Amino acid sequence: MELARAAGAKKVIPLSVSVPSHCAMMKQAGERLAQELERVTIHDLNIPIVNNAEAKFIRTAAELRPSLVGQITSPLYWEDSIKRMAAEGYDTFIEIGPGKVLTGLVKRISKDGKALNVEDQRSMNDALVALGI
Repeated sequence: MELARAAGAKKVIPLSVSVPSHCAMMKQAGERLAQELERVTIHDLNIPIVNNAEAKFIRTAAELRPSLVGQITSPLYWEDSIKRMAAEGYDTFIEIGPGKVLTGLVKRISKDGKALNVEDQRSMNDALVALGI
């Protein structure tokens, strides 16, 4: 934080995280995940996913393994990933889990998109109604 301030950061906020995700400190965990993934059969995807470490679509099993491992130690390109999906025509984003941090970020990144949050039964019902289901 001090280095960021010294470099001219206007605002520095400490994050409360349980693990040092998406950085070199997770190298050993990434290596272990790579070993475990070799034991799993992975097929090409029916629905593509976006690799947040590269902001690109993943469609094949050959791309998926290194993508999963790489995301453990790589910084994430969340904004670029949302912009990439929006550029490809995706306009509805659903955050699943407690909180609405990502939902708020999506609303700022994809102004024309719809961002929904599902964290309990009520919000699940609200999302289903918003989706017309």
